[in-house]
Amino acid sequence: MIRPILTEIGIFLVPFAVYALFLAATRSGLFVQSSWPITIVARLTLAALVLVIAGLIGFAHFSGAAPDSTYVPAHVENGKLVPGVER
Repeated sequence: MIRPILTEIGIFLVPFAVYALFLAATRSGLFVQSSWPITIVARLTLAALVLVIAGLIGFAHFSGAAPDSTYVPAHVENGKLVPGVER
């Protein structure tokens, strides 16, 4: 479960990283407070939230088993553990 959470955090940080790369490329002072006005940060946050929502929708839509599949849980057969499968 930690991998999807870290993926969404990474997706959230993408717009900020792109803007930081833009500031570095234009030599505008990456760590100067005037390079990060509140309007830019608000727009970056909005873009990041849109990306995260799109990522969550994509994750929910394209991952997992088919809707009509049946899950057979892990069980023991002849003394051996048989992993769960989807049928």
